Amino acid sequence: MYRFLLTPRWWGINVFVLLAIPFCIFMGSWQLGRFEDRVNEHRTADAAASTAGTDPARPLASMLPVTTETSGKQAIAKGRYGKQLLVPGRELDGRSGYYVLTLLRVDGGKALPVVRGWLPGTADPAKAPAAPTGEVTVTGALQASESPGSNGVSSVGGLPAGQTAAISAASLVNLVPYTPYDAWITLDKADSGMKAVPPTAPDNTGLDLKAFQNLGYTGEWFVFAGFVVFMWFRLLRREVEFVRDAELGLLPDAPDDEEKKPEDAGATTVTPSATA
Repeated sequence: MYRFLLTPRWWGINVFVLLAIPFCIFMGSWQLGRFEDRVNEHRTADAAASTAGTDPARPLASMLPVTTETSGKQAIAKGRYGKQLLVPGRELDGRSGYYVLTLLRVDGGKALPVVRGWLPGTADPAKAPAAPTGEVTVTGALQASESPGSNGVSSVGGLPAGQTAAISAASLVNLVPYTPYDAWITLDKADSGMKAVPPTAPDNTGLDLKAFQNLGYTGEWFVFAGFVVFMWFRLLRREVEFVRDAELGLLPDAPDDEEKKPEDAGATTVTPSATA
C-alpha cells in the first residue's frame, strides 16, 4: 500500500520535508538566541546603571572604545575647553530645550565632547554660559556616539552655524578644527544656570519592540515546522485513502471513448422505407 512513497513525486515531497524541518528549527533557535542576548544586554545595562554612581571615576583612555560595560560609567579627563556648540531639540523632564556642548581639548590634540548642561527653550548662543577658562578636570558619565534618528536624536539637517543635531565624531568632525573622540560625557553636576543631563542606556540593550519581534519570529519558525509535519501527514493520509479506494474498486470508472456520445444515442436511424 505504501509503495507510492517510492515514486518521484513523493521523493520530492520527502526531501522537501526533511530539509524544511531542520531549517525552521535552526531559524527559530537563532531568533530565540537573539532574544536571550537582548535580555542579557538589558540586565548588563541595568547593572551598569545601578553602579555607575558609586563606582570610582576612571581615566578616559582606559574606558575607550565605549562598550555596553563602560557606557554610563564615570570617566575623568583633563584639558582645556575649546569650541562650543548647541544641540537643539532635546527634552528633559518633559520640557523641550537644548544641550550646551563644549569640546574639551586633551593631551594629544584630540577633543572630548562634554555636555555641560541643558537649558529650556530655543537654542540661543547668548543664553549658553561660557565655558571655564584654563585647565579643568571634568567627571561625567561616558556615552557612545549618537546616531541620527535613534533615542530621540534629531535627523534634521541644515541647522544654523554653531549647532549640531547629533553628538558623534562623524557629525562634529566638520564643525570643529580638531579630531573629536568617538564618545562623549555628560557632567554629573551641570555648570552654572543649567541642569545636568542624565546618561542614557546604549542602543539595542533594552527590551524594546525589536527584542519582542525576535521572540515572535521564534514562535513563527516553530509553527512553520509544525505546519510542514501536519501537511506531510495530511498528504500521506489522502494518498493512502486513494490507494485503498482503488483496491476496493470504489473509484469512478474512466470515461469510455468508444461509448456513444449523448447526441448520437438520441439520433433517429433513417431507413429506406422511411424515405420511400
